[in-house]
Amino acid sequence: MRDAIKRRLSFSWRRTSNGGETHSSPPAAPRAKRYLRHALIGAGTLAGAVAVAAVSGYIAVDRLGAPDLAQVNQLSTTVLDRNGHLLRAFTTQSGRWRLPVEASDVDQRYLAMLMAFEDKRFYEHGGIDMRSLARAAVQLVENRRIVSGASTLTMQVARLIEGRYERSGGAKLRQIVGALQLEHHLNKRQILSLYLRLAPFGGNIEGVRAASLAYFGKEPRRLSIGEAALLVALPQSPEWRRPDRNPRAARVARDRVLQRATEEGVITEAEARRAALEPVPIGRRAFPKLAPHLAEAEVMAQPKETVHLLTIDRGVQRALEALAEEQTKLLGRKLSAAILAVDHTTGEVIAHVGSAGYLDDARAGAIDMVNAMRSPGSTLKPFIYGLAFEAGLAHPETLIEDRPVRYGSYAPKNFDEDFHGTVTIRDALAQSLNIPAVKVLSAVGPGKLAGRFRKIGVEPAFPDKTVPTLAMALGGVGLTLHDVTTLYAGLARGGDVVPLVHRRADVADAAKALLHGKQAERKRLLSPLAAWYVSDILKDAPPPVNAKAGRFAYKTGTSYGYRDAWAVGYDGKYTVAVWVGRPDGASTPGLSGRVAAAPILFDAFARLGDKRTPLSGPPSGALRVTGSELPPPLKRFREGGIADVAQGPFLEPRVLISFPPDRAEVETETGDQLLLKASGGVLPLTWLVNGAPITSDPRARQVVWQPDGNGFVRLSVVDAKGRVDRVTVRLKGSEGVVTMAGEEQKR
Repeated sequence: MRDAIKRRLSFSWRRTSNGGETHSSPPAAPRAKRYLRHALIGAGTLAGAVAVAAVSGYIAVDRLGAPDLAQVNQLSTTVLDRNGHLLRAFTTQSGRWRLPVEASDVDQRYLAMLMAFEDKRFYEHGGIDMRSLARAAVQLVENRRIVSGASTLTMQVARLIEGRYERSGGAKLRQIVGALQLEHHLNKRQILSLYLRLAPFGGNIEGVRAASLAYFGKEPRRLSIGEAALLVALPQSPEWRRPDRNPRAARVARDRVLQRATEEGVITEAEARRAALEPVPIGRRAFPKLAPHLAEAEVMAQPKETVHLLTIDRGVQRALEALAEEQTKLLGRKLSAAILAVDHTTGEVIAHVGSAGYLDDARAGAIDMVNAMRSPGSTLKPFIYGLAFEAGLAHPETLIEDRPVRYGSYAPKNFDEDFHGTVTIRDALAQSLNIPAVKVLSAVGPGKLAGRFRKIGVEPAFPDKTVPTLAMALGGVGLTLHDVTTLYAGLARGGDVVPLVHRRADVADAAKALLHGKQAERKRLLSPLAAWYVSDILKDAPPPVNAKAGRFAYKTGTSYGYRDAWAVGYDGKYTVAVWVGRPDGASTPGLSGRVAAAPILFDAFARLGDKRTPLSGPPSGALRVTGSELPPPLKRFREGGIADVAQGPFLEPRVLISFPPDRAEVETETGDQLLLKASGGVLPLTWLVNGAPITSDPRARQVVWQPDGNGFVRLSVVDAKGRVDRVTVRLKGSEGVVTMAGEEQKR
């Protein structure tokens, strides 16, 4: 009887060109009638009834059209790192964990055991395994009870798509028709992917990837034999066999899968015995929640995207999140920390730690302190000195007075409440003295500092929208950790600012634009020479206790009232910025950048790797001399270097560059010399090109200069009283290349 049914219910199948399995064209009406007549011979049995439904479904499958996969294609939104590793996942709108997964993402031993246990002829049948169906029907008639099932993986997928889990003859018939429909419109790879995505594993967990993360805490790409067997067993009775609720039932079901896999030759008996000794998980693990602030912001910014690709490095992110949590526990109960790490060679953000603990309510962990507006303390001092170096007002070895000074009602004081007398600019910056920084900012102009920031895309915030003041030197301005990182990344790049990006698509777009010669216009924070002078000072800044100096350049800062502690550092590849404080802005007595933030910064660099990329060497024109060897105007800093000097009938006229005029275009050929002329001022005069002194006759008001290329140059002249005039000119040659601060760009 069994053989007769098998012969009568056999279908014809063909292999498709893409390697999948699909049935042949629907049979003609006479052939269908022959199938139907043969099926009716066994209609007195359950097998005959099912066969009738199968043939009828096969005839009608074209009329049904493609299966509706809209609901099952609703996946959990996932956020991935630069290497495709999962950073964060979100449930579907219905509250289910249903992560995208393909067969290539799953351990092949799991797939082999799945086929051996559920559907070993999956790649041979067309949705209905007639041999298994006939066998099950015959066993049912002979034994008057269900001895074995006949449900294929395709039929199970049809049931999962339907979303109805009743056990009845009608439900089985619907599954048969649904299986035929799936096989008619999808290939085997697509059907298997649907099963891997939709199979239930207990609670709101759907799909093998979500189950592997929930029960084992890892992706299903590498599973032990015991883990693979458990994942095969759970979908048959997901609620009863849930390991977190009934580990005994889960173990029994797993061992049954191991036994079947051994019988089918998928694993050896020795492997099965070892797998049976593996413990069954007794609880669910939390899904990954790395870079939670950035992940949530991305999902909110692009709600229609289901997969978000970031530049974050998962390993670095995990290490720095742990660092922030560990260190803040030692510092205080309500203190939080934020860390931003970037590869400044490309601008890619590799770690974004918004707080010391996303779920820590005591530390207001849900607030992203990377983008919170705070006072930067002394972290802006390097840029103040950088502008002075660029303007020819100072050199690292220039002497400056650290003595009491007053600007109207404003009288700055040093952090240590002391005065250090005559110091060099190098020492003033290395020791973060306040008074010299305010003096230099007075000469440079706070408006110029703020304007330079705005020029590169960093918008400083001032109280009640007031104008910039000298208080900027000590943190009297609002900036975010992201802003400060952008500034220091530009410093690390020799003054050339690159936008910080965290989306992989943005990196790809930038690379594509560069390939097609559409590089974005460069934004210059400082000249290469000024940036190098600053870096040369910061690399020798004294390190925190038990830390090694000289491995990277760094600066600390502490805001007024001990509300914010900062530390920012960079080597030749990475820039890392750290903020420590209370998110509510409350004061923390004793909090300082050197004590609270600097140790985190040094530890963060250690977690980036033991090897440090060296900082770039000095550019051409760098003046590496002692203070006594400096040109007279640079030996001692004089305030008011950029501000206009009052004119009067009995005062010397201010020094002015009479040729070339400001913003002029001067045609030059290779080897040509350019005559620079000045008027007014007190001899001797010192000439500088892009901040670097050039050889000149101190008794003359003109000098012959040999350009080293075409492009934009900044010319400065300083008289004996420290008064300065500057112009920017463009040297235009025949080759059509513009050089901006020593770097070439196509016009």
